[in-house]
Amino acid sequence: MRRALIALLLFAGLSIVHTWPLASAPATLSRNDSPDTVLNEWILAWDAHQAVHDPAHFFDANIFYPDRHTLAYSEYLIGPAIMGAPLLWLGASPVLVYNLLLLAGLTLMAWATWCVITRWTGDWLAGLVAGSIVGFNAHTLTRMPHLQALHFEFFLVALVAFDLILSGDRRRAPLLLAIAFALQGLTSYYALVMQTIALVVALAVRLASEGSPAPTDRRRVFAQLAIAAGIALVLMLPFLLMYHQLGEVRDIEEVALNSATWREYLNTPARIYASWSPRFWGGPTALFPGFIALALSVVSLVNGTVVKDVRARMVAAFGLAAVALSCGAALPGYAWLYRVFVPLQGIRNISRFGFLAIVSAGLLSGFTVARLRRAWVTVALVVFVNVEAFSAPIAYTRAAPIPRLAAQLRDPNAVVAHFPFFDPFRVFHNADYMLESTANWRPMLNGYSGIVPNSYEAHARELAHFPDDGSIAALRRYGVTHVWVHDKLLRDWTDNETADAVRTQRGLQFIAEEGDLKLYRVRRSDEE
Repeated sequence: MRRALIALLLFAGLSIVHTWPLASAPATLSRNDSPDTVLNEWILAWDAHQAVHDPAHFFDANIFYPDRHTLAYSEYLIGPAIMGAPLLWLGASPVLVYNLLLLAGLTLMAWATWCVITRWTGDWLAGLVAGSIVGFNAHTLTRMPHLQALHFEFFLVALVAFDLILSGDRRRAPLLLAIAFALQGLTSYYALVMQTIALVVALAVRLASEGSPAPTDRRRVFAQLAIAAGIALVLMLPFLLMYHQLGEVRDIEEVALNSATWREYLNTPARIYASWSPRFWGGPTALFPGFIALALSVVSLVNGTVVKDVRARMVAAFGLAAVALSCGAALPGYAWLYRVFVPLQGIRNISRFGFLAIVSAGLLSGFTVARLRRAWVTVALVVFVNVEAFSAPIAYTRAAPIPRLAAQLRDPNAVVAHFPFFDPFRVFHNADYMLESTANWRPMLNGYSGIVPNSYEAHARELAHFPDDGSIAALRRYGVTHVWVHDKLLRDWTDNETADAVRTQRGLQFIAEEGDLKLYRVRRSDEE
């Protein structure tokens, strides 16, 4: 326990160092320059709010009114949301909670990796090397706007539980596997597919290995795995049904545009590689595991570790599978797998499977270091691995505070629209509106997520000439009762004449303003 605490504190410190200066002002610094960050802040806030206020309508988020089940247009982030909910209930801002969960995600991924290697090799120092590789690398340090990518710790817990079942320790392992698998899957759909493939590949390797369970034991193993799968399915079923109802399929041509090449595996923001790494930027993601991780992984392959240790062998197998799948449409047979394994049809950026290869490299590195049995070498490797990944200081923006005026809209029957109302190609600009909506949670026509519904496109067309009489009539048909006007933004996107016309529009009644944010009530036609 003492060593586990030391490892946890070390990784917590490293997460601060690698993301510096975020920890110096976590309530104000942010990656809100990315609309995906703001989207995820809103998701975390919605999960916490709806879980206690109206769980029966958990999926009916307040965006893209009047569409239903709009939470399913993106990731659910259930795992991080459970961690962050108490802070949100106590009044912490979505920005602060997001940043704390970002630091927690990096810490827990590294620490969970440490737990795996320490348990499997008995070498806690080797776990520090493996944890540093998995927690702090080119991929995690360039995915900070995507919180779901920074909470892969549940898969590592699932991997330990999976191994326990195959090793004959089945007392609590099925329940642990089910809970960890479900939490990972409900945090990220990508992670759900990745961990499923990883465990299937690992099972195939274990069953094909010398000394694998005898036929009688195999039946017990399959029974335990079936129990775990059944529990996990029950836990995830309501969430998966929402995805299924959407029927969103990513065309294989779109997958091809977001497939990895060798260039992505050389992408890194690391400071020490700044002289050559920028020439490899421009791809869909960064997947460089580090030269040390590559070298240690190769050593595990050539020194017999992978041959002798069945756990190392299954880790190497799913790592190689991840590299192959990250190539997407360029992989021979991918089109067939895409048709047969239906969950793949929901994956757009298949290159992100490369992160699973980084996890594999980190674990294999832990096996290699454990065989060295040289404490000073291991400590040096921990330092070198972190220096190799170091890319701080990172440029952040100052998150604008949510206007106090947003909390003053208390009408429980209010339906709102924000202006300017962006066309579907600029829908990401709505993310800031969503963050403001966390102060009142009123249904809104606006929204930003992984899917843009047809209803939004129709609304954008009819509201394109706001504040003319036609757009006011359309707002009434949609059931909109109040309008938020972001004056400066409206002037930037239209012109001063349009912005000035809002105040004189007979169909709108001015209520209040704060800075450039103005609130209007939509008058009924008989009030004009």
